[in-house]
Amino acid sequence: MQSHATSTDTPFVLYGETLSSRFILGTALYPSPQSMRDSIAAANTSMVTLSLRRQNPNTPSSVSQDSSQQDGDTFWQYIRDSGCRLLPNTAGCKTPREAINLAEMSREIFNTDWLKLEVVGDDYNLQPCPFGLVEAAAELVKRGFKVLPYTTDDLVLGQKLLDVGCEVLMPWGAPIGTGQGLMNRYNLRTLRERLPDIPLIVDAGLGAPSQAAEAMEMGYDGILLNTAVAKANDPIGMAHAFAKAIEAGREAYLSGLIHKSQTASPSTPTLGQPFWHQT
Repeated sequence: MQSHATSTDTPFVLYGETLSSRFILGTALYPSPQSMRDSIAAANTSMVTLSLRRQNPNTPSSVSQDSSQQDGDTFWQYIRDSGCRLLPNTAGCKTPREAINLAEMSREIFNTDWLKLEVVGDDYNLQPCPFGLVEAAAELVKRGFKVLPYTTDDLVLGQKLLDVGCEVLMPWGAPIGTGQGLMNRYNLRTLRERLPDIPLIVDAGLGAPSQAAEAMEMGYDGILLNTAVAKANDPIGMAHAFAKAIEAGREAYLSGLIHKSQTASPSTPTLGQPFWHQT
């Protein structure tokens, strides 16, 4: 039975296109192509991310460096069979030029102008480079790409990315692969409050479904993750758990959370009960 909150939700629209799921899932790091395929199905996602450097359909190498050619072929066939929209990324690029070149190659090979833009600024925590990110985004938007920038939770950087033509922002919850969750709730809430009409997707750093639910309760529009599912003991079960958490968090946001209070207030009235004695 569909809940009232879900039935009255607004569509999840990115660059004018409606997606059926608010869960975007990565395709790297899985123990096998079959595990990846089953996890995509369990997540009920309509968009998956992939990297040209690891996942070229013309020269497949894929899930790990030890994967055989057959595994690579199987991987790419599973991606195609999923029916999901492809979101190539520029993972590993450290300069705007590298990112732009890889984006052009991805568009030609994967036949899509959708792009998750990454420009690494620090090798230790893989933090996005704010200057390179804005420069690359500006050029890629001019070239007709639908840019989804992976960024920090900095409001000013987010505004600069919107100024150069990005229509979506994907701030991190924490550094990629750490599983730390939402490390700076103040900044994330500020982004949501100051940019009420911009689609916001928490990307990277989540480790548990409860963290995804909390982001959705803040009013975020979607979740993108990879490691938390792919490296779980049971990736398929974890994909399903995240899908349910994202849906629950969205429904809670639409239903309206109560305000926090420093004092207790009774949920059950005591006046008139048999044990109540007035003096």
